[in-house]
Amino acid sequence: MIAMPLVFALMTAIRNHYDNVAIEVAPAPAGVLLPSRIHAIVLVSKLHAPTLRALAFARATHPQTLTALTVRTSPEETEQLMRDWVERDVPVPLTVLDSSYRDVTRPVIEHIAHIHRESSRDVVSVFVPEYVVGHWWERALHNQSVLRLKARLLFQPGVMVTSVPFRLTSADIAEARRAATQKEVSAPERTEIVGR
Repeated sequence: MIAMPLVFALMTAIRNHYDNVAIEVAPAPAGVLLPSRIHAIVLVSKLHAPTLRALAFARATHPQTLTALTVRTSPEETEQLMRDWVERDVPVPLTVLDSSYRDVTRPVIEHIAHIHRESSRDVVSVFVPEYVVGHWWERALHNQSVLRLKARLLFQPGVMVTSVPFRLTSADIAEARRAATQKEVSAPERTEIVGR
C-alpha cells in the first residue's frame, strides 16, 4: 500500500522528464545555425603513434585552425616533446600551456573557453588520442587523465570531443580470444551416425 504511491510518483516524474527532454530536443523551425568557424585542438602528451594518428585525423577534417596542445607538467618531458616535434617536422603548431600543481585539466579547459569566448558561433573540436586495451587492469593504468578531461569538456558550450582510438596489442589478443570462444560456442555440434 505504501509502495504503490511512491512507485506511481516515481513513474510520473520519469515520464515528465522524458516529455521535457522531447520538447527541448525538438528541432527549431529555423533549423540549426552552422558554426562560423571550427577550431581543432589535438591533445598531446608525447609524440608517439597515437598522437600522430589523432593529428592526421584532425587534419583530414579540414578545420579553419588546427593546433596541438600540451600542458607543461614536467619541464624535461616538455622540452623533449618540443625537440621531437621539430625533429619530426610535424606540420601542426604546438602550443604549450603552463600548469601549477601538475594539473592538466584546468589549463586545457581555460584555453578552450578563451577560444570559444572570442566568438560564440565558433566550435572547438577537441581530438583526444585514447588507448584501447584488452585487460581490465590496463584500464586503470591508461586514459585516466583523458577520461577526467573528457568529462569536463562535455559540459563546455560549443565544444565537441572526438576520441581517436589506438588499439594496443593486448586489445587485439583479447578480441581474437573472444572471437574464438564465440565461434566454439556458436558452432553446431556434429553428430555422426554410424551405419551397421
